[in-house]
Amino acid sequence: MRQRSLFLILISTLILAGCGSSVDNGQPESQKVNLAPEATADQGRHGYWGDPDVTYVAEVVPKGGELSSASNALVSIRDVPRLETAFIDTAPRSGADGIATGKLGIDGGDKDAIVALAQEIADGQHGKINSLLIAHKGKLVFESYYRLGRANLSTPQASATKTYTSLLLGRAIQLGHLTMADLDKPLISLLEGLDPEQFVDGAEQVTLRHALTMRSGVRISDEQAAHFENNPNETPGRALVQAIFEKSEPITAENLSTFSYGNFSDTLVMQVVDAVVPGTAKAFIKDELLGKLGITTYGWLPDLGGLPAGGWKSSFTPRNMMKFGTLAMNKGQWNGEQIIPQAFMDEAMSRIITLGDDDIYGGGKNVSNAGYGYFWWNADLKSGDQTYYGPSVQGGGGQFIIPIDALDLIVVFTGYEREPKNLQITAERILPAFAD
Repeated sequence: MRQRSLFLILISTLILAGCGSSVDNGQPESQKVNLAPEATADQGRHGYWGDPDVTYVAEVVPKGGELSSASNALVSIRDVPRLETAFIDTAPRSGADGIATGKLGIDGGDKDAIVALAQEIADGQHGKINSLLIAHKGKLVFESYYRLGRANLSTPQASATKTYTSLLLGRAIQLGHLTMADLDKPLISLLEGLDPEQFVDGAEQVTLRHALTMRSGVRISDEQAAHFENNPNETPGRALVQAIFEKSEPITAENLSTFSYGNFSDTLVMQVVDAVVPGTAKAFIKDELLGKLGITTYGWLPDLGGLPAGGWKSSFTPRNMMKFGTLAMNKGQWNGEQIIPQAFMDEAMSRIITLGDDDIYGGGKNVSNAGYGYFWWNADLKSGDQTYYGPSVQGGGGQFIIPIDALDLIVVFTGYEREPKNLQITAERILPAFAD
């Protein structure tokens, strides 16, 4: 059901600091070396990969998120230094990022249960996980890094980028550039410079809500999609939307009611954002979404049409992923300010479409009833006799943000596992540690 082909993984060929250190060693707090492993320069490298044994192109991501095309280099994942010893911290340090911290066990949670899970992850029992962070009642109480995980390196997010694009649209609504009513208007009515006379039948029926729920109705052949990819200069900016609605099969009522992952849905949403906000979508991302959250180190590459990619190509540190989770947990509020309308967040994280249990990414025996909202996945997570509603941000390789409202709990994973079990791990091992 999913098109999770090539996903991204962040690497550094620099000598890394902190390798071999595990902080939660039973020493008094004053004697702990409480430093998460970090890269020694800038933010490492941001690359595309689909197989751990291939060489791929990487680009340096300096502070501020601006990517330099002149810094391209070929790097093999086989050359990346791994952490020799996992970093496991039950009392994360506060830092300049503004994230509140606490102590696992004291501020909630079963410390022994979570540390035992962390040791299993370090031993490779749960796949290729790079980091696991847990926040409870507004405080980061657990932080851990394994293998390629580094505290200050932006991790490529793959399809998790779609959820950030949803948040970006919500920010545009909060600022009055769109309204909630606009979600049900014809999407093409929000874009100037198009020639609807050339569109296939049904294009005028596509709304923002259709696109946000992966029901754009667009059906592009593999050959045409490849042509777009190989000839990006033919469809700059809004010309890409024109081409999508010209080259699609006729858009039918059946297609508009059918969940179909991809089909340029995220591209169409990003095009609307770029059209309605002052300036550009790129500047809006930096100033009005990430800037509000205090996120200054990130990557967000352009895709077809030259706009920031709506469905992949972003990268964020694990702690900054936790900020997105906190924003979601707080119904769109950040430090008391409503960044995104609560009404939008409620809809975005709800089960608008029920998908069933045939293909739950990251699932297992305790995960069921998968659904979808506005670029948000969701499922029921069974823990003991309790079942919790679990919306989630999901990216290929194991990038997950899982806010559990009923427990005031946020779980963040990063990794490079093709078939991760992170939702199952959360349901089976993490939720019981925080349930009363």
